Amino acid sequence: MDATLPDDAQRWLDHLSVERRLSARTLTLYRDALGRLAASAAADGVELRAAQPHHVRRWMAQLRTSGLAPRSIALVLSAWRGLYRWWGREGLVPANPVDGLRAPKAPKPLPKALSVDHAVALAEHENEDGDARLAARDHAIVELLYGCGLRIGELLALDLAPSATAAGWIDVDDASAHVLGKGRKRRSVPVGAKALEALAAWLALRAQLAAAGEPALFVSRRGERLSQGALRARLKQIALQAGLPTHVHPHMLRHSYASHLLQSSGDLRAVQELLGHASISTTQVYTQLDFQHLARAYDAAHPRAKRKTPEGG
Repeated sequence: MDATLPDDAQRWLDHLSVERRLSARTLTLYRDALGRLAASAAADGVELRAAQPHHVRRWMAQLRTSGLAPRSIALVLSAWRGLYRWWGREGLVPANPVDGLRAPKAPKPLPKALSVDHAVALAEHENEDGDARLAARDHAIVELLYGCGLRIGELLALDLAPSATAAGWIDVDDASAHVLGKGRKRRSVPVGAKALEALAAWLALRAQLAAAGEPALFVSRRGERLSQGALRARLKQIALQAGLPTHVHPHMLRHSYASHLLQSSGDLRAVQELLGHASISTTQVYTQLDFQHLARAYDAAHPRAKRKTPEGG
């Protein structure tokens, strides 16, 4: 595609390579993007430096029609915009025809949730760490993440007891967790029987790990408040031990909590409140997960779900 580019377009790529030190991969993508620009302009009989916004809009539409993904279109527009900006500084074009154009929005990926069987298997798995204290701690953490739908930050901010400075705590008698969520909004969520059992087992051993005066509910081997990195590593290890076929991270358990609640209750407003979402639109993503679950169940079980090819036809 280089042969179709004006010399000063290649000069801009050289500038990106030498002065900006862009990676070889990025340069290849930009060169391909400029090749697309040159090809579109040539097909329409338009001189590159004479391109107008309506030309660029049409060429962008052609990219979309060709099946190019929104993220790829965004990268192509970035390369085009950069070239015309360079030409503008060089006095070669009066205006940038790509300014103001935006690539189509990429659809947000659906959050990944575990199946009910995998979530239960993870919660019931006995950690093979060899340290009963850490195994009890990790079990309580998994039960709370899946049983309460807590964010990782909310869980690790929990203190052993309520106080004026505590971001959150668990009221065992009331079977509820009090947390400080996004926007410093407080909420309370119910804690199930399994999570309470696991929490009691951890509390019986916590003093053996916690440093004197440490307020955190969950502590590390060193007796300090457990960090997010350490928790992510432990959860990944537990999931591997439990034989789960996917990488598991803390937020996946929150997604699983929400999805499984919605599958059972169908009460979107209740799930919104339990998750601490400010907007119902944030919670509505789980209706898509729920539909996927129902669609899979339909495909697997209903005699009319899959079309069969007639014999001889």
